[in-house]
Amino acid sequence: MPMVAEAQREEVLLRRFAATRDPELREELVRRYLPLARHAAGRYARSSQAYEDLFQIAVLGLVKAVDRYDPGRAGSFSTYALPTMTGELRRHFRDRTWAVRPPRGLQEHAMAVERATEALSRESPRAPSVAQLARHTGLPERAVLEAREALAARHAVSFAAPSGGDDAGTVEDRIGVEDRGLRRAEDRAVLQAAQRVLTAREREIVRLRFDEDLTQRDIGRRVGISQMQVSRILRGAIDKLRAVALGEAP
Repeated sequence: MPMVAEAQREEVLLRRFAATRDPELREELVRRYLPLARHAAGRYARSSQAYEDLFQIAVLGLVKAVDRYDPGRAGSFSTYALPTMTGELRRHFRDRTWAVRPPRGLQEHAMAVERATEALSRESPRAPSVAQLARHTGLPERAVLEAREALAARHAVSFAAPSGGDDAGTVEDRIGVEDRGLRRAEDRAVLQAAQRVLTAREREIVRLRFDEDLTQRDIGRRVGISQMQVSRILRGAIDKLRAVALGEAP
């Protein structure tokens, strides 16, 4: 009975917050569901990532779930919030933990191979083979090999490290110097051309996607159109920008 009463209390709070958007109610709801955030963070705990950092990311997802939850349309809050927190954690691993960012699909494969390696290593002291990883992840062996290579991009070599050549210099000593002024001039020229070929709506959607890193669904909610329309507008805008970059646009 106490658990039923507590669940009913939380449902009342969720409905009240949806109606009032009271910051104090938001804070209370987040506090009540912190154990769920800890559970989500625990599922993605890795030796290279501090658990408390992952917990903070999960809490960010929890706050977003509280803000977006509609008691009249969604199911239970826990069922709604857990995927939101999981998505926030996945985006963190996808976008923030790579020294060099490979394509998104390759990142997803690399994360799947990393999780499979950890799981199989707990079952056997021997390092899992490519064939074992392929069976565990459902990926082709070639994709597993590419994913393992991509994992090397998770960590960068320090510029102060020895270059490894015949001399005693560092990695930094062997890197050329970029003319930043020329690069900025080129970027300005491309951006000015882009301003001419994109409509105001296209510029806003491109900004939301690549500057704010919103999903197409979130962009649709922000500008009041469907996800399909967002996808179509993005494709068209990127085609225009590509044409500008290649000098094909008038």
